[in-house]
Amino acid sequence: MLVFLFAIAILWKATHIQVAQGDKWRAVSNNIALNHRTVKATRGNIYSDNGSLLATSLPFYKVAFDPTIAKAPLFNQKIDSLAYLLSRHYNDKSRNYYKQKIVKARKNKRKYVRLNTRKINYQEKKEMLTWPIFREGRLKGGVIFEQVDKRFRPFGGLGLRTIGYINEDNYGAGIEYSFNGKDQLAGEDGKALYQKIAGDNWKPIHDGSEMPSVEGKDIETTLDINLQDVSNAALLKALQNLKADFGCVVVMEVATGEIKSMVNLKRYAKNGKIDYREIYNYAVQGTTEPGSTFKLASMMALFEDTNIRLSDVVDTGDGRHKFYDRTMPDHKPGGYGKITVREVFEHSSNIGVSKMVDEHFGANAQRFIDYLDDFGITKPVGFQLMGEGVPYIKHPNDKSWSGTSLPWMSVGHELLVTPLQTLAFYNAVANDGKMLQPLLVKRVSKAGKTIEEYSAVVLNEKICSDNTLSKVRALLEGVVERGTAQNIKNSHYKIAGKTGTAKKVKEGGGYKREYYTSFVGYFPAKSPKYSCIVVIDNPKGYKQYGSDVAAPVFKDIADKVYALDMDMQNPVPLERLAEPGVFPVIQAGNHKDLKMICAELGIETHSYSEEEWVRAQRSKKSIKWRSNAVLKDEVPDVQGMTLRDAIYVLENNGLRVSFSGTGRVTRQSQLAGNKVVKGSVIKLNLG
Repeated sequence: MLVFLFAIAILWKATHIQVAQGDKWRAVSNNIALNHRTVKATRGNIYSDNGSLLATSLPFYKVAFDPTIAKAPLFNQKIDSLAYLLSRHYNDKSRNYYKQKIVKARKNKRKYVRLNTRKINYQEKKEMLTWPIFREGRLKGGVIFEQVDKRFRPFGGLGLRTIGYINEDNYGAGIEYSFNGKDQLAGEDGKALYQKIAGDNWKPIHDGSEMPSVEGKDIETTLDINLQDVSNAALLKALQNLKADFGCVVVMEVATGEIKSMVNLKRYAKNGKIDYREIYNYAVQGTTEPGSTFKLASMMALFEDTNIRLSDVVDTGDGRHKFYDRTMPDHKPGGYGKITVREVFEHSSNIGVSKMVDEHFGANAQRFIDYLDDFGITKPVGFQLMGEGVPYIKHPNDKSWSGTSLPWMSVGHELLVTPLQTLAFYNAVANDGKMLQPLLVKRVSKAGKTIEEYSAVVLNEKICSDNTLSKVRALLEGVVERGTAQNIKNSHYKIAGKTGTAKKVKEGGGYKREYYTSFVGYFPAKSPKYSCIVVIDNPKGYKQYGSDVAAPVFKDIADKVYALDMDMQNPVPLERLAEPGVFPVIQAGNHKDLKMICAELGIETHSYSEEEWVRAQRSKKSIKWRSNAVLKDEVPDVQGMTLRDAIYVLENNGLRVSFSGTGRVTRQSQLAGNKVVKGSVIKLNLG
């Protein structure tokens, strides 16, 4: 009886609250559930140096519905059609499910119903706005589209770590994180009134109190998407072949300090499959012992402080030399014996470099460190991305300093630098001694109007004397012509640079048989336009040194950059088929069109190809047609074509065309046969 009476009391109280006091508590509920919430601003875009889109925000929408707004005749007449279209579009529930859900919500006077958890894109939104009831809009039909921006990268994983990301806690990496200010990518968030409803959802209340958000500004980078693709492909191929742990590449424009490509790839396993992806920015953040690439700084200090000549002789002995209690080895078994200073550097003799440094700076090691300060090696370059690694250069007053510190530091051990810092130093040598701060972002803009502009800061107007500069440049050229990197020597242009191989440090001290390999240099050697560093960590197999591992990747990149950059090469004119009174100028084009022209002119032709696109070859008084196939996702060879044909072929393959001159195509900026980077620009010279 007591339980029964208690149940009756609960029922009466519940009825009293809902009926007699319903309006009062509903008002209280509304006040508690109302809240001004942040409306995220649309982030700005990130562009490459030619305007290609690297990152943008695409609008997606949550679809909700206020079923109480539509008038009864419209609702009753069109609800079946709307339910059918919803079911067909989402393909997850029956039309009866959607109809019952909406009808029940209308009956219960619910003003906000989330129709589906899946977000739709802008094209889907446009389609839904043509549907029954929805086409009446928000005010008459009750449809609610809540915009949610999603970051999209048109080039996928290309440059992923450099472009970066930002998460919901405003933490991230790369450009997205480093330029996330309200006056940059992030923009300024707005405010709007929302009401909390069932299912922990929030419904926007349009009461006129909204404070609109301000879109973020755009970031224009120095990255060349073509060079980024070339660098990525060359590094990835090498890492896969060598089964290396990670690698990075940075290509920099010598005179401007602009970073044209930055690639960072790390080995990882997923579902038992090994692959490489951009996870960590080794180029900017990864401090490590550089090995023999640091010998350039040691030689520079020697040339600045002494009158050593390149022809002077150094006795390197039998390949092993003892400094106090440690033995310094050379790579060549049995050693190099007596060799010149030039040969010490070209063959990367550890003993030769460390003996000279120890003899000249052993009594005053601080003087050697002072030179490193002057060269700009001991400090971060102040790069635009957050998280730049800080160099570690040991000083004589450090507790860890010993008698062997100077000899080992002179060949790139017992100190730490990042690949980007090493590249900035080598770039200064290529740039007549002027050290520039590497530049990645050159402009912040809004609707095409420049808001803020950046240019490379001069870190050191002159890192050394012209006499020293002349000597070290000769040494760097010699490494490729006669030394450890002669395997990348070529006849078209000269490369100058230095190989580096450093054993990796064990956690408990000492070194293990794992190698950090690198090659850093610039090209063309006589009038440098680009500098580049390649790092490959812990290669597996018999190839373990920078000359065999990193240098070939450098050459692969340099060859393709050379082919892409028409300003670096002397054009070789196409052999013209014109012969006065006999042949017209026929070089390449559409097979059908060229055959028709020859037929009209009475010229005999022979077909050795049935391809749509062909190249002409003269044979006495006739023309042979050779295949000039246009393959999907490969850059076509359009040299010799008319501009009309070239544009047709290139744009159908996803490239954007710019041109100069008149006549037929004589040169193209992207190498034929390379993988197409969709949306990238190819420059044509006509003549």
